[in-house]
Amino acid sequence: MDLFDSDEIDALTQKNNRIRELETLITKYQKSYYNGEAEISDAEFDALWDELKEKDPSNKILQAVGADSGNFQKIRHVMPMGSQEKAANPEQFLAWAVKHDYDEYLVEFKLDGASLELQYERGYLVRAVTRGDGTIGDDITANAKKMNGVLPAIFVDGKVLDFTGGVRGEVIMTHQVHKTHFSDKANCRNAANGLMKRKDGTGSEYLTLITYDALETTGKKYFNDEEEKINFLKSAGFNVVRLNICKNAQEVIDYRAKVMEERKSTLEYDIDGLVVKERAINFEDASRARPDRQIAFKFSLDEAVTVLRKVEWSMNGGTYTPVAIFDEVELNGTKVQRASLANPDTMRKLGVKIGSHVVVVKRGEIIPKIESVVPEEILTSEIIFPKKCETCGAELVDDGSRLYCPNKACPKRILHQLLKWQQVVDIRDLGETLITSLYKDGRLKCISDIYSLHIEELVPYFLNEESIEAEKESLGAKKVYASIQAHRKMNLQTFVAGFDIEGFGETLAEKLVGAGFDSLEKLLNATEDQIAAVYGFAEITAHTIVSGLKENADEMRNLANGIIEIESSGGGKLSGKSFCFTGELVTMKRADAEQLVKKNGGQTKSSVTKDLSYLVTNDTSSGSSKNQKAAKFGIPIINEEEFLKMVN
Repeated sequence: MDLFDSDEIDALTQKNNRIRELETLITKYQKSYYNGEAEISDAEFDALWDELKEKDPSNKILQAVGADSGNFQKIRHVMPMGSQEKAANPEQFLAWAVKHDYDEYLVEFKLDGASLELQYERGYLVRAVTRGDGTIGDDITANAKKMNGVLPAIFVDGKVLDFTGGVRGEVIMTHQVHKTHFSDKANCRNAANGLMKRKDGTGSEYLTLITYDALETTGKKYFNDEEEKINFLKSAGFNVVRLNICKNAQEVIDYRAKVMEERKSTLEYDIDGLVVKERAINFEDASRARPDRQIAFKFSLDEAVTVLRKVEWSMNGGTYTPVAIFDEVELNGTKVQRASLANPDTMRKLGVKIGSHVVVVKRGEIIPKIESVVPEEILTSEIIFPKKCETCGAELVDDGSRLYCPNKACPKRILHQLLKWQQVVDIRDLGETLITSLYKDGRLKCISDIYSLHIEELVPYFLNEESIEAEKESLGAKKVYASIQAHRKMNLQTFVAGFDIEGFGETLAEKLVGAGFDSLEKLLNATEDQIAAVYGFAEITAHTIVSGLKENADEMRNLANGIIEIESSGGGKLSGKSFCFTGELVTMKRADAEQLVKKNGGQTKSSVTKDLSYLVTNDTSSGSSKNQKAAKFGIPIINEEEFLKMVN
């Protein structure tokens, strides 16, 4: 294996690369969705969308709905057709419900199809428009007229109703139609989306429209609330979505569980969740690109049973992580063959072996996990653990919680620690490419070596021999040198977190500092029992931390003896406070804001946890997942201006 492969890219670079990859995938799949036949399922697309939202909430891709093809005339919608906030589990839904405490909740099926708006004038259908970018879509009227449930005119009591406005619904394909005529397509949704946008209209007669929204634009009032709206559509002859009324948030959760259990056996079409809203019709909220007063309560991800065929071991730094390889299964439209097994203890607890029938589920975003082993009397074989480090040949240590190379001089471990230091201390101009080159050339062998670099040594990494002979100056070399010198002062938690001790990041280090281990010597002299006694620490974590500190003690003391100035933990305007930033900032980049927190004695977090002090966002009223979670935990949500006042 290449010693300097992609496993060594630091976490920040991995995150940025993943963001770029998500942008490309989402753009690609949006284009395929709006131009014919979707390549992936709604569930798989949602997983990509949610991952990008978590990693980069202000990304411009998230503000766009999509764009239809150029094959049809473009028509502006009568009613807004934006996206919805989503809750993937009961916890997220309850966090939303805390801010939206309605007397009752109107709950509709979330249809798994393609949105369509029917536009009527004086009761007669004049246009049928796809979702498009949420404002303008494709005119597919000719195709829509062939669909079941699309009414050429709205009749009530035998007379054409004087209705001018829009009716919104979802174009779906039933399971029976899919099985009989389009079994070659991956699923009903993909087949329906492809048929409805065929230029010649062939196949649209196999599709059905189910409606759930309406808007009269001339001032006439045919309904007063959301329930009356559904009843109006039903009385006019439209197919309508199923509606259930729940008295409280828990009833919604219970109803969701019931529908999840029944949907595959009783429903003739696909749904992927519930839409929860208030009784009152809220035009202002509906006009937003992402309405806040209603939410899509998604179903839990599927699970599948498959056969474990082998286990691969992924090496990250000195730690070997087991990865299960099994017969391919499909979870919500995603084909899956790999899942993490976490560590040796997890494998032993599961009792997993080669040939075992295992239950695979998706948790969180898009990462699959083996949840259990199906007890069966079948022929299996033991999983073989690696014995020696593939890089240095040292005997690996299996302490249950991890399998790792104990050799501190292992080349892969050294490089990983150098990259970790650069990331945690945030020496931005000293990137992984330069660190890797300096390491390969033998110039960097430990963290202390970073601070002994001179401009002259860095010049060859920026200029070629001809430029050097011409005595040209290297601005890049000067910039790296200046950045290194600017990072000779830091707090204790940043200092120890930079040493790449397994599972010992700034958050845990901050807790130990707050518990009284507020100097380097106190940390280095701490026993496992003393650390395990701190709230939030267990015996295994304490053992790993003490071992890691002992292993790096000489280097830590060397750095602290004149190279790095470790600031007192008690100082700083933000001492004892933690901040999580989300969304776009106006006066600075997020990385600069996080540095400002650290320089003032505070701590930054990438997610909202119960012990977070403040969530900082310029959209304090947003219905984002972080805002919802902060509200649930009672964490103050402040804007950028309020944050800067705390610092200044």
